[in-house]
Amino acid sequence: MALLEVTNLSISFGGLRAVEDFSVSIEKGQLYGLIGPNGAGKTTVFNLLTGVYKPDEGLIHLEGKNITNLRTIDINKEGIARTFQNIRLFKNLTVLDNVKAGLHNRYHYSAIEGILRLPRFHKTEKIMNEKAYELLKVFELEGEADYLAANLPYGKQRKLEIARALATGPRLLLLDEPAAGMNPNETKELMDTIRFVRKEFDMTILLIEHDMKLVAGICEELTVLNFGKILTSGETSEVLNDSRVITAYLGE
Repeated sequence: MALLEVTNLSISFGGLRAVEDFSVSIEKGQLYGLIGPNGAGKTTVFNLLTGVYKPDEGLIHLEGKNITNLRTIDINKEGIARTFQNIRLFKNLTVLDNVKAGLHNRYHYSAIEGILRLPRFHKTEKIMNEKAYELLKVFELEGEADYLAANLPYGKQRKLEIARALATGPRLLLLDEPAAGMNPNETKELMDTIRFVRKEFDMTILLIEHDMKLVAGICEELTVLNFGKILTSGETSEVLNDSRVITAYLGE
C-alpha cells in the first residue's frame, strides 16, 4: 500500500480549473518531486493535501485512510506536515519556541494547568524542551535556541521551518520550494539536509521545486504539472529529458 494515494483531485476558483484530475502514488520512504512552471497548480495541490482547500472532486488517502475533507489540524495529526515557499515562522518567538509550537499537537496540558502552573504543566514543558533541543541539535541550531526566529540568517530560517514541521511527528513531509531565495552554497547545504532528514527520520518527502539541479540531485520520481493538469510523470531522468517538459519551462 502506498503511503499517499491521490486520485483525480480537482478544484476550481471562479470558474477557472486550477487543478484537474491530479493523481499520484507515493511509496513510504520515497523522495518525490512535483514541478512545473509558475501558476501550474503545484502549491494548490499542497493546499488540497493539507486541508487549506477542499477539493471539488477526488480522494486523498494516507496509508489507506481517507483524509480528503479533514481540517488542516486533523490532517497534521494524521501525519502530514509542510513548509512554505515564503517562510512562515513565528518570527517574534524564539527558535526554541518555534519548534515547541510544532510539538503542541503531541503533548498537551489544560489551560487551568498552564495558568496555575500545576505539575502536569511543568512535566509537559520539560519534555517539550528536551524534544525541541534534540531537533535543534539535528539542524545545528541549538546555539541559537534563545534567538528570535526573525534574527536567524535566511538559510537557518529554512532549517528551522523544517525542524518545526518535523516536531509534529509526520509520516509525510511536504516542502514547498525550500531552495527559493538561496544562493548555490545554501542550496547545496539544503540538499544535504533533505537527504539527512529522509534517512534520519525515515521520512517520505514530496517536494515542489524550481531548481532543476536540486530536483535532479535528490528526487527519484517526478510529476510535472502545467495549467493544472499532469503533463507527465515518471523517473526523474526520463521526465527531465521529455521535450514537453522542456517546452513548458521555456514557455514560462
